[in-house]
Amino acid sequence: MTRFAPIPASLPQTVPFTGPEELERRMGRPFDARLGANESAFGPSPLAARAMREAVAEIWKYGDAPSHDLRQALSTHLGIDAAHLLVGEGIDGLLGNLVRLIVGPGDAVVTSEGAYPTFNYHVAGFGGVLHKVPYRDDAEDPEALLDRARQVGAKLVYLANPDNPMGSWHDASVVTAMLDRLPPDCLLILDEAYVEFAPQSAVPRIAAEDPRVIRMRTFSKAYGLAGARIGYAIGDRDLIAGFDRIRNHFGVNRIAQIGALVALLDQGWLAHVVASVAAARDRIAQIGADNGMRALPSATNFVALDTGRDGAFSRALVGALQERGVFIRMPGVAPLDRCIRISCAPETELAIFEERLPQAIASLE
Repeated sequence: MTRFAPIPASLPQTVPFTGPEELERRMGRPFDARLGANESAFGPSPLAARAMREAVAEIWKYGDAPSHDLRQALSTHLGIDAAHLLVGEGIDGLLGNLVRLIVGPGDAVVTSEGAYPTFNYHVAGFGGVLHKVPYRDDAEDPEALLDRARQVGAKLVYLANPDNPMGSWHDASVVTAMLDRLPPDCLLILDEAYVEFAPQSAVPRIAAEDPRVIRMRTFSKAYGLAGARIGYAIGDRDLIAGFDRIRNHFGVNRIAQIGALVALLDQGWLAHVVASVAAARDRIAQIGADNGMRALPSATNFVALDTGRDGAFSRALVGALQERGVFIRMPGVAPLDRCIRISCAPETELAIFEERLPQAIASLE
């Protein structure tokens, strides 16, 4: 008999997401349009792709444990000391290590009902107790998050800005005001995975040495390196140094480090992707409007389309599109689940979505 430790033994057999590859295996064919994982189908910088190809011959080497070159480049790019920066295996890996570092069995953690579920997965896996508050007006509710954090004595509060799965965002002043109202010994996790797509008014100016917050960013979205699994955190130097106690020091692979470094330096390609995403958001909104759906405002690389129906209809629509070779996702809880979520992509894939969405809707009526 497998003898799990008490915490994992108490957990259900589950994963946060069923990936498109698994769905394709079940269907026995590939998707024609992959519009569900918020990847960048516009691809990485060609310069980064070339650098990664050239690095393959040296893949026999471990990656540089402190990611020195990338951290130095990020230090210059952000104008902060490298001691405030940590590179990790995407935001997912960083979140897991942060929870392990901060949360003990029974400690309270606050998030939003329907927000990024991988964070919840880590909290449960390390024995924390999740407390959730509802969204308000299709956005995470800072006031409710703070109220619940004070009620339960939370160790961590999670906020994504911009938000997944709705694409909404808060002004920077709202985020900075949260810091002054956190309960004692509580850390705000500010997930900024989509920050490159956000208006500047949504990006708060927070000193890197502020011990009340840790900011997490990624190369998975705007930089097009989701498969490389690489992201970074910005925080107080003592907090950042604390990760060395528990992180996998060789968890970030060498090719990812090289690709991320070159991608960061190619800001021209980043600008091209951001512009392409903005155009794709408008295109998705028009497709939705043509089919009786309303696009919610988005500061991300996806659009939430309000179907005007309920969650049961949205789930059926996701399934009907899957049967027609189109992979999308949807929010998981009411009332957010009245929406479907469409990742931005080049015109070839959006044209497939445009063609098959009315077919899928008709099959449900």
